[in-house]
Amino acid sequence: MTRKIPAKEIDKIILDGHISIEEFVAVARHGAIVEFSDAYIARVKKSRSLVEKWTEEGRIMYGITTGFGALCTQVISKEDTAKLQRNIILSHATSVGEPLSIEEVRGTMLMVLMNVGQGYAGARMETMELYRQFLNRGIIPFAPKEGSVGYLSPEAHMALVLIGEGKAYLNGELLPAKEALKRAGLMPTVLASKEGLTLVSGTTSVTAIGALALYDMINASITADVIGAMALEVLKGTTRAFDNRLMQVRPHEDQHKTAENVRKLLEDSEIAKHFEHHRLQDALSLRCIPQLHGAAKKTFKDALKTIEIEMNACCDNPIIWPNGEDGETISGCNADSSYIGIEMDSACIAATMIAKMSERRNNRLVDGSLSQYPWFLIKNPGLNSGLMIPQYTQAGLLNDMKILSHPATVDGIPTCGGQEDYVAMGYNASKKARQIAEKLEFILAIELLSVFQAHQFMAEGILPGAASKAVLDEIALTVPKMEEDMYLYPHINSLRDLIHSGKIIDLVEEKIGKLV
Repeated sequence: MTRKIPAKEIDKIILDGHISIEEFVAVARHGAIVEFSDAYIARVKKSRSLVEKWTEEGRIMYGITTGFGALCTQVISKEDTAKLQRNIILSHATSVGEPLSIEEVRGTMLMVLMNVGQGYAGARMETMELYRQFLNRGIIPFAPKEGSVGYLSPEAHMALVLIGEGKAYLNGELLPAKEALKRAGLMPTVLASKEGLTLVSGTTSVTAIGALALYDMINASITADVIGAMALEVLKGTTRAFDNRLMQVRPHEDQHKTAENVRKLLEDSEIAKHFEHHRLQDALSLRCIPQLHGAAKKTFKDALKTIEIEMNACCDNPIIWPNGEDGETISGCNADSSYIGIEMDSACIAATMIAKMSERRNNRLVDGSLSQYPWFLIKNPGLNSGLMIPQYTQAGLLNDMKILSHPATVDGIPTCGGQEDYVAMGYNASKKARQIAEKLEFILAIELLSVFQAHQFMAEGILPGAASKAVLDEIALTVPKMEEDMYLYPHINSLRDLIHSGKIIDLVEEKIGKLV
């Protein structure tokens, strides 16, 4: 899973119908500027011209000249089509609780732009331009995150701001939508036929939230190779379990690549060479790193393929199919979130597996009977608790992760008077994946803290590998060696930040080249 250009290094993207997950994260998380290509604009305008033509002709089209869901048999006059679109935004903005994060809202708006930009949705270019300006000028609609089955409510809260309703953040201040637009030099719009439906339907929030979670999980899985190798090193484990010949007889690609990462990381380690034959065989949490990490990475890789397809697809209903000068609307359910939901449920399980192994490696580090170091990696245990309690924190986080690993998509509660008698629940799968990704980063951070502390008990004159040393030196800039009990919370957070930002991978790759 070699990394492409890091998202933080991308400062502008031009939407032309296809983006990568790195470009998505560049916009959602790092504020990259968004522009439209000529081809994007042409597709949107062509699709829109057909909607306007059909609306003027009074054709019966779901959600355009009819009501929504179970009300699809109610015909709406062409004079009321604009009011219908405003009503869907107002009536559907019912999600509750804490708001989605800035990057989740930005990501969802970007996914709306991608959905419409395929040329099959029929929204106006003016409306897409307004969302583009929201992204480029830092207008963040207030969108409560609880109470979605896969679409509709959080998206409706975001769309409210387009029409001057609801609330939005600007420069960190939560304002009435009209005031936020005014300060940003923008005017609200009046939605035209079909636009309200397009803005709330589809897998836009599911894909956006899932993509952010998956990006962090992939980053964490590569970082877990680094931390796992460093734990193996300081625990005097044997690198023979990572022999390429062993990998060849079970040729799973991601197992092979994980073992390659560990070999590269420890190739120049004096510690690893010195203790290569210290034990015949290590505990599973050390010798099974290629097998477990590899299986998890395969799951993430499968999810990434699905996420990037969905990012670059039209998930609207109905779609506008341009046949010649006339074309037609086709109703179906591309708005179903099963693809993303099932992948994110699987990714949650994979991330929890990595965390489960990390916690066990950390336990070996702090348990004096297993590590042969002082109990809890402190010189005077008893008077000091050392790193006893961070393992409790891991246990609590891991328990949460196991609960969150129950799949959301196996559940379904009918909605819309039985018209939506099956619901995919992909939104909740993506939402819990975000929580799991964060908890995984903290669990790895705690293991890394123990690795750092254990090195003060390593015999002098036997040096770690260059990659390990680069990480240890970086940690030492902010985390002191623990001589007696100290306040650990800020240090756990700083290590988590090193993981979340990709800094650890950067440090390692500067020394040994690309990890795979």
